[in-house]
Amino acid sequence: MAKPDPNAALTIFALPKPFRGHIETIQRNAIRSWTELRPAPEILLFGDDAGTAEIAQQLGLRHIPSVRRNEFGTPLVSDLFQQAQSAARHDRLCYVNSDIILLADLPPAVARIARFREEFLMVGRRLDLDLAEPLCFDANGWGASLRSRALSQGRMNIARSIDYFVFPRNLYPPLPEMALGRFWWDNWLIWKAHAVGAAVVDASAVVLAIHQNHDHSHYAGGRQAMLAGEEATRNCRLGCETNPADFDNGLSWRYFYTIDDATHVLLREGIKPTRRHTWKMVKRTFGNPRSLPALIRRTLAGSR
Repeated sequence: MAKPDPNAALTIFALPKPFRGHIETIQRNAIRSWTELRPAPEILLFGDDAGTAEIAQQLGLRHIPSVRRNEFGTPLVSDLFQQAQSAARHDRLCYVNSDIILLADLPPAVARIARFREEFLMVGRRLDLDLAEPLCFDANGWGASLRSRALSQGRMNIARSIDYFVFPRNLYPPLPEMALGRFWWDNWLIWKAHAVGAAVVDASAVVLAIHQNHDHSHYAGGRQAMLAGEEATRNCRLGCETNPADFDNGLSWRYFYTIDDATHVLLREGIKPTRRHTWKMVKRTFGNPRSLPALIRRTLAGSR
């Protein structure tokens, strides 16, 4: 029997929503899928919302109930990531949204990238699938059957939506106090990985991350508040941490990247560099003409 690859050892962490109705079904599907990965990951479930402690106990997972929140009651990304990195038993971590099903292709992809570069961020596009029923994980071939269903019935989402992040412990310095689940924080993490010199690897061609479709009734104000409410605006402002004036000058777009800003792509045949980031920045620059004078002044002044 082949020895487990130490580069595939992983701590997965997540902060589930309250386990109610359809959200309960899809979160149970997702979390159970993580327990089926091999080598078996350590799984940390954060938060004190209804049902989190119970499923952690049922599945033998670690539960960390306390996460700092802002005045709206929204968990802070900074505290979640700091606690996860402090508590993790493994040196490579994976934050994943609690509606994402992960399959057996994830651990070997992590191992390949970890061997390629010590400092890295692995991300990938998700495939959206309508899935209303509990999955039967005791059935032989459940993973292959679900993969086939997802590929035939699902729809690949855009590169701006990022639902999992794999990175080595301490890749990130202390993070701004962004609100989890509101717009911008996930795109900022990709920018920050660029800023600290990590390889940002798009694993979409190799890793199938299945997002189970749901509504946004669990958010106060619904999807619109998530995308453009006060907390999303604050996240955007906080993302301009290296030069706060960029927010007022219309230059916040410089700090929010998508999966298309990866420096490398993971393919079956290897890890290849990509120039998509360069083209994305050109497109953003000329797609925001009103901010060009401020960008020119900033460049001439030698600001980062």
